Amino acid sequence: MSKLFIPKNYKPDLDIYDTQTAIGIIKRAFEDKLCLALNLKRVSAPLFVDPSTGENDDLNGVERPVQFEIKDTGRTGAVVHSLAKWKRIALKRYAFSVGEGLYTDMNAIRRDEELDNLHSVYTDQWDWEKIITEETRNEEYLKTVVRFIVGAICETLDAIKCRYPQIKVSLKREVSFITSQELEDLYPDKTPKERENAYLKEKKTAFIMKIGDKLRSGKPHDGRAPDYDDWSLNGDILFYNELLGCAFEISSMGIRVDPKSLDEQLTKAGADDRRKFYYHKELLAGRLPLTIGGGIGQSRLSMLLLNKAHIGEVQVSLWDEETKRVCAENGVVLL
Repeated sequence: MSKLFIPKNYKPDLDIYDTQTAIGIIKRAFEDKLCLALNLKRVSAPLFVDPSTGENDDLNGVERPVQFEIKDTGRTGAVVHSLAKWKRIALKRYAFSVGEGLYTDMNAIRRDEELDNLHSVYTDQWDWEKIITEETRNEEYLKTVVRFIVGAICETLDAIKCRYPQIKVSLKREVSFITSQELEDLYPDKTPKERENAYLKEKKTAFIMKIGDKLRSGKPHDGRAPDYDDWSLNGDILFYNELLGCAFEISSMGIRVDPKSLDEQLTKAGADDRRKFYYHKELLAGRLPLTIGGGIGQSRLSMLLLNKAHIGEVQVSLWDEETKRVCAENGVVLL
């Protein structure tokens, strides 16, 4: 059975039909606000890529991609985990300019995901990427982009509450910035997730920075692949979810590796074997643009803004029988 938490006396703010309509409103409204804030254009995206190019996201390095043979080509396709690397190549291929970016609907299967209220084997997110300069490749610009995204989320909540005033969600627009090391220093006796929960309970909206490298405790705050985010210029956007009583991650994002940081992080991660792939060769040679980018969960955002207890209330996926039974008994309607 997946890890399941049912809030006491849970009753959805919207029924199943209004929920479906509201999801559509959220997606359209947020896309418009995100594009306006970051100067993004929509592009089409792959569902699968050639694993020999190194374009697929390796996540924490242990998750198995879903792979299949394509009969007429004799080649293998790998269903994407995310489009973190593909987007950067696309920006070059489509001749985007500095200050311009792209976004796309990313759909993925993460077969090894540990299932709970927030996690499904089906992942849908807005993957976005934007070209920056050496001068804007810094922490202040990263924080500015985070504020833009949080602003777009809060404005989307305002829009959906105008349509459905019965929704009982409020979000704090002001972002608290903290590094993963500062968070560990603040709560040295807690696990990373416990630190996030405690910090977000107080601050409500936060960006936890510098994720991937080892902390003074000898362990990283969370896993990050070494070949897309620069571990010194990345982070997670989190809100406090009052219904579930926990920190709620909406986005993982960051300024991407340049040749120097990629070289260092591949060695740190023991991933030097990746240097043979097309993506890594192009990046190490300086032939890909400097970028900032990330993923913003579509189902996650709908779940947060519509005050839902389980991600299965806003997306269709597969669940074990016990999860389905417990949800049905407690008014959690899985799609």
